[in-house]
Amino acid sequence: MKRCREPRIVIIGAGVSGIASAITLQRNGFHDFVILEKGSDVGGVWHWNRYPGLTCDVPSQLYQFGFAPNPKWSQVFAPGPEIQRYLGDVVDQFGLREHVRLDSEVVAAQFTGAGWRVETAAGAVHEADFVIAATGVLHHPAMPEIPGLDEFTGDVLHTARWDDAVPTAGRRIAVIGTGSTGVQVVSALQPEAARLTHFVRSPQWVIWAPMWLPQPGVVGAVLDRLPEINKKLYQAGMAGAKLFTDIVTRPSWRRRAVQEYARLSLRAQVRDPELRAQLTPDYEPLCKRQVLSGSYYRALRARNTELVSAGIDKVTSTGIRTTDGREHAVDLIVFATGFQAHNYMRPMNLRGRDGISIDDAWQKGPRAYRMTALPGFPNLFTVLGPNSPTGSIPLHHAAEVTARYITAWIKRWRAGEFDTVEVTDAATDRFDAEVTEALGPTVWNTGCNSWYFTEGGSIDLLPFDRATMETMLAAPDDGDFHLQKLS
Repeated sequence: MKRCREPRIVIIGAGVSGIASAITLQRNGFHDFVILEKGSDVGGVWHWNRYPGLTCDVPSQLYQFGFAPNPKWSQVFAPGPEIQRYLGDVVDQFGLREHVRLDSEVVAAQFTGAGWRVETAAGAVHEADFVIAATGVLHHPAMPEIPGLDEFTGDVLHTARWDDAVPTAGRRIAVIGTGSTGVQVVSALQPEAARLTHFVRSPQWVIWAPMWLPQPGVVGAVLDRLPEINKKLYQAGMAGAKLFTDIVTRPSWRRRAVQEYARLSLRAQVRDPELRAQLTPDYEPLCKRQVLSGSYYRALRARNTELVSAGIDKVTSTGIRTTDGREHAVDLIVFATGFQAHNYMRPMNLRGRDGISIDDAWQKGPRAYRMTALPGFPNLFTVLGPNSPTGSIPLHHAAEVTARYITAWIKRWRAGEFDTVEVTDAATDRFDAEVTEALGPTVWNTGCNSWYFTEGGSIDLLPFDRATMETMLAAPDDGDFHLQKLS
C-alpha cells in the first residue's frame, strides 16, 4: 500500500484565521505545521488593540468558533481583553502552543518551484510545501501625515499600539478618528479627562446599542450545563446574521427600517440642533462599517467635551491648530485612525512563480479567487484575504469555512494527486466580475467613502450571503486551477 506523504505547512499569523487554520489541519490529521506570529502573544487584532473602552461590536455568542463555544461570556458584547483570553484558551485547549513561534515576523516568502522558503526578521528559515497567509486585515496602523506632529511636546498614542504607562486622567486629550474605535475611546476617556476634544472630519452614523449589557451568570451556567441549548443559541444567532446580510446587500424595507433607527438614535440623544448638525453625516446609514454605542452621544454632551468639525491645519508644540485659525491646547493626542486594511500579507517580500512579487500581482488592488487563492502563487492560500466578508458574515465562521476548503486541497496533495496547485487568472477574473456585479445594490455602494474601498476604487468585501460563501468553498473546483505533478 502506498504511504501518504506528510506536508510541511507554515501558517502566518496567530489570530482568528491562524487559529482556525491550525485546528482544522490538526483535526484532519496534519501535525507538521508551524504558526509564525510577529506579536508577543496570540490573538491577532485582539493582542495588538488594548485601548480603553475596547469592545467587540458583534454579539459574543457569534464572535467565537463553532468548534469551541464559550457559554460564559461576561457581556452580550464582549470586551477586548476577554476575547483575547478566549483565543488564548482555545490555543491551549487544542494544544497549539508547541506549534506557535511568537515574536517571529515573516519578512520574506519565496516559491522555489516545488515549495516555499519562509524567512523571519530574526533570521529563521522554514521550508514548507504549503503556506497559509492568515495575516488578517487589521494589523498595520494607519497614521495620518499631519504637519508639525514631530514638534508636539505631549504624548502621542495610536489605539492599535496603546501604552498603559501613558496617563490619561486629568489631561487635555485630543481624539482624531470617528469609526468604532474613535467612538469607544472617546466614551471611555471622557469621564476622567480634564478636557476631551474630538476632531471629526466626517461624522459617522452611531446606532444606539447597550454595549455594556452583562450576560447574566445564570445564562452562562445553563449554557454550560446544556451544550445543545448553547448550540441552538449559536444557530439562532447565525440566522440573525443572515438577516443582516440581506439588509446590507439588497435594498428592502428592512434596510430602510435600520437606517431610520440610526437617524432616530441621533435625534433622540442629541437635542442641541447645532451639535446634531455637526454629527449628521451626508451619506446613508450602513454605508460605512456601522458604529454601535450607548454612551458616545452622552460623552459629547458633557461639559468637558468639545466636537471640532473644522479641518486640522497642523500640530504645534502645545496642541492642534485647525483651519479656522483656532488653537486647541492638548497634552495627549490619540489617533483612532484605523488600519491599512488592504495590505494583507504586505509589506513582507512575497514572491511566487517566476519571481512575481505580491506588489506586482496587486498593482490594480488586492484580488484573490474566492478570497483564498492567488494566481501566480502556487501552494499558497489566504484566510480572510481579499473580499473577506468583514461586512456581514461572522469572521470566525468565515475563517472556519475557508480553513476547511484549504485543508481539502492539502489532503489531495497528501494523497499524491498533485505537487503544486495554482488558481488560473481566468477563474480569478470571473470571480472579480461576479463580486463587482453583486456589489452594485449593496449599501456599501451608496455614495460614501469608507475603508472598504481600495486605492483602485473597488469595494473589498464579499457581497454574498453565508450560504453562497459556503457553496463557493464547499469543495475544490479542478477546472479553476492548474494542477501539476513534478515527477
